[in-house]
Amino acid sequence: MKNEQQTKVPDLSTEATKILAIGRFTEKAMNTGKRLPVMIKEVPATLRLYLTGKIEQWFIKPDLSGPVFIMNVARPDDARKILGALPLGVEEMMDFELIPLGPLTPLRLLLNDKPVD
Repeated sequence: MKNEQQTKVPDLSTEATKILAIGRFTEKAMNTGKRLPVMIKEVPATLRLYLTGKIEQWFIKPDLSGPVFIMNVARPDDARKILGALPLGVEEMMDFELIPLGPLTPLRLLLNDKPVD
């Protein structure tokens, strides 16, 4: 006999709300003599993105191979456009892996209330 009361599984899908951008210096950036003049412009440009809220957090990988940003944009194309306009992006000295992030919706399984729409 079938159980007439089947548990409805909550929708655990999520939309991206942020982008994790993991930077990597390109071969072109390995020439530190060419990279240094670009870096002098890169830091203020990145700081401006932080101060305008486009970048929420920024880090450097311990091996110094590039920065890691948590960006306040939801689409990889938006992040790509913003990062590509930075001096290192314009000079093709930096590539980014872009990973969309969203709320940890499986936590809904721990709640007894209805999900918020």
